[in-house]
Amino acid sequence: PDLPLEWYEDLLRWLRETWPTLHIHAFSPPEIFFWSEKFGLPVPEVLRRLREAGLHSLPGGGAEILHNEVRARVSPNKCTADQWLMVMEEAHKLGMRTTATMMFGHEEAPSHRLDHLFAVRAVQDRTHGFTAFIPWTFQPAHTRIHCAALPAPAYLRLLAVSRLVLDNVPNIQSSWVTMGPQVAQLALFYGANDFGSLMIEENVVAAAGVSYRLSRRDIHKIIRAAGFTPVQRTMNYTPVQPQPEA
Repeated sequence: PDLPLEWYEDLLRWLRETWPTLHIHAFSPPEIFFWSEKFGLPVPEVLRRLREAGLHSLPGGGAEILHNEVRARVSPNKCTADQWLMVMEEAHKLGMRTTATMMFGHEEAPSHRLDHLFAVRAVQDRTHGFTAFIPWTFQPAHTRIHCAALPAPAYLRLLAVSRLVLDNVPNIQSSWVTMGPQVAQLALFYGANDFGSLMIEENVVAAAGVSYRLSRRDIHKIIRAAGFTPVQRTMNYTPVQPQPEA
């Protein structure tokens, strides 16, 4: 938290110079808003500086549930729901694409999940900047929130509802990282058209005791077994030339 914004700008420039074709998808809204407050800069200025240094797009992390009463209980040190949405809208105005997420199944009510979906939908109606919506269930192990993990049917139901509400978001991603390969495969029949990516490393969900691992070959097999065709794509869902499977 004590690093200056210039440190991150230098990092982005180094990444771009070292790997010119790398797409840098980094810094979620809580981080952007934190820098805005810490350095006394407007959010659009923080985003502009990071974009000029080499940042391409923002992940949708830190959304949890976009309802301020819920956030005050589960993530009080993060930006508010309104601030999260504002950062995303400002990024879209600068031409940056982003994703949107939802972590549900902790202290929210079902109505709060709908508030979240309609908040994302409202921004998308104005900006068309979200490339995908990615919901996943809260993993309670080793946390201070004491609740049972949501069962698979609750996850699939939310995924299906999100596909209906977010008819202006082109892609819905299933979460094999939290739900495992079988539920993620089933999610392809509940509104998801994206299986998620091959991962080099994952620490957040693993810290809660959940650790699913899939190779690219595994992911292709799961998608094909469901009757679909796996397509490698960029962050903005442009298909890329397939590479030999490892």
